[in-house]
Amino acid sequence: MEIVLTRDALLDKRTLGKLYVNNVFECFTCEDTVRPVKIKGQTAIPTGKYKVVITLSNRFKRELPLLLDVPNYEGVRIHSGNTEADTEGCILCGLKRNNEGVFDSRTATNNLIIKIREAINRDSEVWITIR
Repeated sequence: MEIVLTRDALLDKRTLGKLYVNNVFECFTCEDTVRPVKIKGQTAIPTGKYKVVITLSNRFKRELPLLLDVPNYEGVRIHSGNTEADTEGCILCGLKRNNEGVFDSRTATNNLIIKIREAINRDSEVWITIR
């Protein structure tokens, strides 16, 4: 399964984008600001391609997608939330968005998790490309 996150709004406080699953639009995204130098808990992850697995999140007490081998980051997940205040480098999903963030996040995140889980259950690797 191929997931592509295209960042299309690099704003002062947040980065907004669109997420596609196998070339089909899935949802909108909100991340921290893209910065040339990482500020812990306030910087979007680097562009690139990362393997995605689903593991138990100790913080959220539920299974969530986890991006593997993100340079200089640990525990980067895809989870629900609305604005950059709800993330520390993770990717937030939403069915709607405006310049402040994403909305209907739980539904968007749960829909994506179902698709990722189905792919993994078919023994398909899941990758996300961030550009």
